Amino acid sequence: MKRIDCFIPFQDEIQVRATVEALSKEAEVANVVTVKQSVKSTAAVKWIAEKTTAPYTLIYTKFTSLSFGLFALERMLSIAEDCGAAMVYADHFNEAGGVRSFAPVIDYQEGSLRDDFDFGGVLLYRTDALKEAVARMDVDYEFAGLYDLRLKVSQKGKLEHINEYLYYEVETDTRKSGEKLFDYVDPKNRAVQIEMEKAVTQHLKDIGGYLEPKFKDVHFSDGNFEYEASVVIPCKNRHQTIGDAIRSALSQKTTFPYNVIVVDDNSDDGSVDIIKQFVGDPKLIYIAQDKTYHAIGGNWNVALHHPKCGKFALQLDSDDLYSDENTVQKFVDAFYEQKCAMVVGAYQLTDINLQPLPPGKIDHREWTPDNGRNNALRINGLGAPRGFYTPLLRTLNFPTTKYGEDYAVGLRVSREYQIGRIYDIMYNCRRWDHNSDAALDIDKVNANNLYKDRIRTWELKARIQMNKK
Repeated sequence: MKRIDCFIPFQDEIQVRATVEALSKEAEVANVVTVKQSVKSTAAVKWIAEKTTAPYTLIYTKFTSLSFGLFALERMLSIAEDCGAAMVYADHFNEAGGVRSFAPVIDYQEGSLRDDFDFGGVLLYRTDALKEAVARMDVDYEFAGLYDLRLKVSQKGKLEHINEYLYYEVETDTRKSGEKLFDYVDPKNRAVQIEMEKAVTQHLKDIGGYLEPKFKDVHFSDGNFEYEASVVIPCKNRHQTIGDAIRSALSQKTTFPYNVIVVDDNSDDGSVDIIKQFVGDPKLIYIAQDKTYHAIGGNWNVALHHPKCGKFALQLDSDDLYSDENTVQKFVDAFYEQKCAMVVGAYQLTDINLQPLPPGKIDHREWTPDNGRNNALRINGLGAPRGFYTPLLRTLNFPTTKYGEDYAVGLRVSREYQIGRIYDIMYNCRRWDHNSDAALDIDKVNANNLYKDRIRTWELKARIQMNKK
C-alpha cells in the first residue's frame, strides 16, 4: 500500500508540474494534491486533514520545485515509524543561482517556539496525529494555521529531526543573515505577528507554561548607590565605532549623577587607544578584562558588580549611538513611572553613516504589559536599548556567552517582573559589514538558534514548574 498523500502549494505552474512529476514517481506516494489557498492558513490545514487518507501526509511549504534523493522518502517513513514520531523533517540541499549547498536544520525542543523555526520545506506528518491536532484547532488563522498545527502536534507527539540530506529545493531568500534579523519586527508584518502571538499564547496555556499578568513589586530601595545610572558599553575590536559610542554616552543630560562603564575584552585593533582618550573624563570608568574568557555576558557582569555601577544599568553597544542627549534621563524616568525591573526602548536602523535603513523604526510592539512575558518565548529578541535594575541583575547575572545573553536575562526577569516600555526612538542601531551577526554561515546561524531554543526550553520548564506550586 502506498503510504503518503502529498499536498503542495500552487504558485508557478511550471514549478508545480515539476514537483508533481517528481513526487508521482516516488513509490510510497499515493496522491499529489495542489492546495490553491495559502498552506499557512487554518482553512488550508483543515482542508488537507479532510482530504488525506494515507497513513502519512506530506505538506510542502515552499513555492519552488522539490525532488528527493534515492529512497529518501522511504527513509523518512522508516524513521517516523521506528520512532513513533508525529512529524519528521530532514536536512536537505538548497539550489540558488545554479549552485547547490548543504542546508542542515536543527533539532526541535520544547522551547523551539519561534514561528519561523526552519524545518525545511518538507513536513511529513503521521496522519492520525495531524487529524487529532486539527480537531483541536478552534481559531481560524490567515497566517498562523500551519504554526498552530505544529504546536498542537508537538503537544501529543515528537517532532523528529533526521540529520541526513534527503531532498532538494530551490532557495529564493539569498539575503545575508544580518538582513533577515528584523523581519519579525517589520511593521508591515504586524498582522502576522498578532496571529502568531495568539497561537503561542494558547499553546502555553495548554501545556501549563502561560503566566498571567501579575508581577512582583519593585521599590528601588535596595543598595546604596553613588550613581543613579551607568551606561554599560562592552567592547571587542571596534576601533571604527567605539569613539562615537563613548561620546554619545558622555554627552547625556540628566538631573542625577551617572557614569559610563566601558569594558574592553582584550581588543587588539586600536580600540584601547581610542578608549584611553576619554579616561580623563570623570564620568568614564574603563575596565580592561584579563585574558580569561568573558564574552559579552561576562563583560556585562564585571560592569554590574563594579562598586561604582549605578542603580540602573543601561545598554549601549559599541557599534551604536543614543538618539539624543536625553536617553539616559528617559530610561530612569521610565523605571520610576512604570515600576518595572527592566525597560526596553525603540530604535532606528541605520547604516554606519546614520542613514536610515528599512524597516526604519523598530519599537517591538510585541512587548505588551499583559502578554509580553509570554510572547517573549516566541520571538527571537527582546528589543533595544535595554535598561536593568542593578540589584536584581546582580542576583541573576548574564550567562558567559557572546550570543543570546541579553535574551536569557530578559526572559528570566520577565518570569517575575514587569518589563517597561519606551516607544520613542532611543538609539541608532548601526548595521554594517562588521556587525557580529552581519553575514554568518549556516552552521553559525544554526548554532545560535539552537542555543536560543535551549534558553527558551529552560525558561519554559521553569515556568511550568512555577505554575505547579
